[in-house]
Amino acid sequence: MGGAARLRVPVGADAERWVTRAGCRRVLLVVHNVTSATRLLDVLPLFGGDVRLQLFATCTGSSPFLAGVVELLTGMGLPVLPWEQARETTFDLAVSASYGGELDEIRAELVVLSHGMGYNKRLAAPDDPERRSSAPVFGLSPDWLLRHGRPLAAATVLSHPEQLERLRASCPQAAPTAVLAGDPCYDRLIGALPQRELFRRALGVAPGQKLVVLSSTWSSRSLFGSVDAGEEDGADDLLPWLLSRLSTELPADEYRSVAVLHPNIWYGHGPGQVRAWLDHARRAGLAAVPPLDWWRQALVAADCVLGDHSSVTYYAAAIGIPVLLGAFPQDALDPRSPVAALGRTAPRLVRRGSLRAQIDAAIDAHEPGRYARFAEQASSSPGESAGLLRRLFYRLMGLPEPDGHAALLDPLPLPPHQPARRTAPVRVFTEVADGRTPEVAVVRHPVSGDAPDPVEGLAARAELAHTAVDEETRETGRLRVADVVLRQAPADDPRLGPPAAWTAEALARYPYCALAAYADGPDRCVVRTRQGDLLRLSADPGPDGRPDLCDPAAYASALHAWVASGRKVSEAVPRLVVRTGAVTRRVTVERLRPSPA
Repeated sequence: MGGAARLRVPVGADAERWVTRAGCRRVLLVVHNVTSATRLLDVLPLFGGDVRLQLFATCTGSSPFLAGVVELLTGMGLPVLPWEQARETTFDLAVSASYGGELDEIRAELVVLSHGMGYNKRLAAPDDPERRSSAPVFGLSPDWLLRHGRPLAAATVLSHPEQLERLRASCPQAAPTAVLAGDPCYDRLIGALPQRELFRRALGVAPGQKLVVLSSTWSSRSLFGSVDAGEEDGADDLLPWLLSRLSTELPADEYRSVAVLHPNIWYGHGPGQVRAWLDHARRAGLAAVPPLDWWRQALVAADCVLGDHSSVTYYAAAIGIPVLLGAFPQDALDPRSPVAALGRTAPRLVRRGSLRAQIDAAIDAHEPGRYARFAEQASSSPGESAGLLRRLFYRLMGLPEPDGHAALLDPLPLPPHQPARRTAPVRVFTEVADGRTPEVAVVRHPVSGDAPDPVEGLAARAELAHTAVDEETRETGRLRVADVVLRQAPADDPRLGPPAAWTAEALARYPYCALAAYADGPDRCVVRTRQGDLLRLSADPGPDGRPDLCDPAAYASALHAWVASGRKVSEAVPRLVVRTGAVTRRVTVERLRPSPA
């Protein structure tokens, strides 16, 4: 079929009269749902720069997870064909990253890519658990690969020979269509590994902090579903416990947490509903990664991934990140698959005991080569998928590849700066020490609703304790009794600033507040004490000159503890040492001219 079709009727009736570039080869990107579209977006750059091609997109409409597809297709900026029109139009090439829908009716050389880490999951009806262990493996069985006994696709792209072995065993008729072409998603991940520190700073990870990524695939047996997550320890739903512990047990200045959820969770339940489920954790500092954005960057930046049987968890292990498995239904997987092998290897998360202790143990016990075999099985051609896939695409179209332009994938972009944002009240425990430079140890834990306090013993050991509350909190009643009231905004925000004015107003609004702090930068804040001191607290930059990304609220709490212990802020105290965990931070204390207020 390659070379037979030419662009004559792109979109809409009589459109052939209005095209500017006629005679282009036509390429159709077949979107099943948002999840499958992520892989199509990976390979889209392989068609870039070629004026001989015209790309189109369509959606089969067969997925139960269609929310978000319209917005995604619009964002791609390609002509979008209704499925009925796509089926009636001839193309030179069609690329799909999922099975489902009437793919056999597409008039083109069809290439099917995996939209995850190979093919691992068995698909059985949710109400038929007895068939789970014998259900066909999605993407490797005749149910998906054949139509009327013949292969559906001209090319079935696999990333590793182990998949080919399983394909030959389960559907030998389709084996001749197999093409080993690596994994573009994995290649983008390994290509971004040198950017790890950049990604960590973008995600607001301060020196000394550990980034914990909560990863879940979809389905009732996933970590986010948690139906079977607690089979081993008698629990029937791990998620509420896990979200509560992520929010309250992990010290705010020693851990940063990010949630990476499968697009089918976001769009199956609705983004508003997912945000509502994560509400307490988000207000305590958890960042929820949008379904198409920077989840890969979060993996590269992570210190530990709390995951399940998802491709994301496997990718994390393959790039050398410690993983701790929550839900992992082995009977839902092909036992010969690499993902199933990971489930038999990686440590399990249990309710018993401390979440922090389990995370730290997973990190401390991890060895660089622990998951080397999973990295090897992620791709047989690491770093080469772009060239292999483009060669396949152009061969099927009957076109020579573009001269002088290497096949390249887009690098992972640097995410926008995502500092932790806590509007839940924060309980702060401190210890103050005199010395040549005043020193305050600070441990901060968000308070999440009525959840049991996992750090109740800390209050007895701490010298001083107080409560800090962001003025944007939903729990407005806490502001009336807060010891420290906080704001985050640029210094020139006309609604709030300048900081000297807001801090004076805050002390007037909250008569029981001892200190008001206005954070106007990632490493600094202006504070006003009840005693009338107006001060700027600025953390020393790192050895490389970059700002310290520790939350400036920690410095405000340290100063409050210093004053609350009976000590005074004087000209003789120009610096303050703040300890958060094992990290020592030096903070300059600059006296400002008080405002007329």
